[in-house]
Amino acid sequence: MIFRQLFDGVSSTYTYLIASRAGGEALIIDPVLEKVERYLQLVRELDLKLVKAVDTHLHADHVTGLGALRDRTHCITVMGEQTHADVVSMRVAEGDQIDIAGLSLDVLYTPGHTDDSYCFLMEGRIFTGDTLLIRGTGRTDFQNGDARAQYKSIFGKLLKLPDETLVYPGHDYKGDTVSTIGEERRYNPRLQVSSPGEYAELMNNLKLANPKMMDVAVPTNMHVGLHQDEIARMGWAVSVAEAIGLMGRPEIALVDLREKSERLRHGGIPGALHAPYTQLQENIGAGGVLHELAAATGKQIVFYCAYGERSAMAVQAAQDAGLTSARHIEGGIDAWKKAGGPVLMG
Repeated sequence: MIFRQLFDGVSSTYTYLIASRAGGEALIIDPVLEKVERYLQLVRELDLKLVKAVDTHLHADHVTGLGALRDRTHCITVMGEQTHADVVSMRVAEGDQIDIAGLSLDVLYTPGHTDDSYCFLMEGRIFTGDTLLIRGTGRTDFQNGDARAQYKSIFGKLLKLPDETLVYPGHDYKGDTVSTIGEERRYNPRLQVSSPGEYAELMNNLKLANPKMMDVAVPTNMHVGLHQDEIARMGWAVSVAEAIGLMGRPEIALVDLREKSERLRHGGIPGALHAPYTQLQENIGAGGVLHELAAATGKQIVFYCAYGERSAMAVQAAQDAGLTSARHIEGGIDAWKKAGGPVLMG
């Protein structure tokens, strides 16, 4: 496995780059905007393909690199379903998995630091974001933070993991890089409490100054979505109302770009083909399934995804590959459901 822990000295943020092998798919956790060029250089040097960029929560101390990495690599952006960000490609929930070739991260919802905080568990290590730090815990006094909720997240989920589980936090201010669940249970001063009330009293009396970047980072990080209006101006988009009218027409092929887990949880448009976004390039290239479908039958490809971000990138790639009739559904299945479009579950 390829594993790199990267550090931003300005915000004391740890970013993690992970892949199962050289030449394979990679994901990155909690990227910082100012470090994007460094991440991309490392991806090239390690011969990796960045396919997913993940944030543990909406950050207040730095501007996320999610949008920039998406724009540079066409990767899938991922956050928890409670996120206040305008658009991310994929929203995950407790019990989901974030998959890349050869690796899988289990998704744990761990509110408390913020109401959209998540941790990710993988092969004996847990990426804790700002929920659990080394000899500390994330503050709970803004962004709908809740000390009692954080107590439940830490004591009810994280501390139930095996003692030897490696803890990789989202920040460290003392130079520590890794800990274990057992160490934190024994030596973390904020965890030496006997009740949620005692923990809440401790956290509610920290009297910390706001993060220096908070007024800039929070509003910026809430607007990281791909601007789908540019795709619409090119004439490559259809509204939900138009898309509902296309259902069942023989010259139309609706293509669902989401992953299997998303389809199972949220349902799909009846009659749509499934061609995951991660396989897009091979599917639209010469000899690919979608390329041949369009060439052999003359069908118009109409992509959709969860919120329109993946499908907007897909229609641009399809146009570049010569599928000039390709379109996408603005707003994805989220907009489709809101408009009352039919959905097939399972």
